[in-house]
Amino acid sequence: MATQTVQGPNPAFVLRAIKDVKIENRPVPEFRSPHDVLVHVAHTGICGSDVHYWQRGRIGDFVLTSPIILGHESSGVVVKTGPAVKHLKPGDRVAIEPGVPCRHCDFCRDGAYNLCADTVFAATPPWDGTLQKYYSVAGDYCYKVPDHVDLEEAALVEPVAVAVQIMKLAGNVAGKSVLVFGCGPIGVLCQAVAKAYGAAKVVGVDLSQARMDFAKQFAGSETLAPPKVEAEGKEPIEKAELSAAKLKEAAGLGEGPDVVLECTGAEPCIQTGVYAAKKGGTYVQAGMGKENVLFPITTACIRALNIKGSIRYTTGVYPAAVDLVASGKVKVKELVTNRFKFEEAEQAFELVKAAKEGVFKVVIQGVQE
Repeated sequence: MATQTVQGPNPAFVLRAIKDVKIENRPVPEFRSPHDVLVHVAHTGICGSDVHYWQRGRIGDFVLTSPIILGHESSGVVVKTGPAVKHLKPGDRVAIEPGVPCRHCDFCRDGAYNLCADTVFAATPPWDGTLQKYYSVAGDYCYKVPDHVDLEEAALVEPVAVAVQIMKLAGNVAGKSVLVFGCGPIGVLCQAVAKAYGAAKVVGVDLSQARMDFAKQFAGSETLAPPKVEAEGKEPIEKAELSAAKLKEAAGLGEGPDVVLECTGAEPCIQTGVYAAKKGGTYVQAGMGKENVLFPITTACIRALNIKGSIRYTTGVYPAAVDLVASGKVKVKELVTNRFKFEEAEQAFELVKAAKEGVFKVVIQGVQE
């Protein structure tokens, strides 16, 4: 076992109950396996799921029943390695993949470990997250980053990996058209990854002009606000069909985009996206809003759409995300609008919750020595 000096205490940002967070001193995490490493966390980005647990206490089947440490978009420096770890040593700078599956079930053996029921995923009840000084994780789920990649960029490999997984489901987009609903962090990252993967035309849709302006600058996308349609006396589905027709015309998408990526979770966007997609095209649902929505399933069938849902990451996705960041094809540093010290974590969460115009990605610095 290799180690640097590991000094307590271990400050952690704990969600004690719905809307109740506090910094507490926790024990330094123990290894669950000889393949584990202990990481001194350097930076953590705030994700919408963290805020969701804080405000509502659940996401689908994952329900807060006891206190957990928040955070899962993180990087850090290895300070201790288990006896079975061969590829990492203390001092290595790593991006942390926050979900470690069982490795033995059929899903894991097939590479679809995002579907493993026994995954230990950071800040998903009942598991603790990364907003603590030290975090213990499987060594094979830590990825060394090149020297020119700083640790703030390494923390943002996680949302890039989410976008890479979405694009993996979309299939080969080289030379194709991609319509993305949402110009928030995941939406613009999908746009940037689509461009990096050779898409001929990428269009981002959002209500916020500031976010659309950022998408143009960050990803080189075309952008468009949802077109206005006469809604009086029309059902939501009828409105969505009219909106999709206007959207395709305004964006010059002809019969429709080859790929639709829905990154908002908003019911009208979901409906419009189905009507917008080209016959035989691919529709990927990535955004999560209401748990149940009115979905135009007949239209999806008639158009022979390939409908897929995206969650987390699968085999090869994290290394691909590291490469996109390291190569500069996805410039994650430009995403960060606000930075906070660890002691200011609650203020950082409040800022994200407020959803102010101009606030894009918020990052919390790790506990300093």
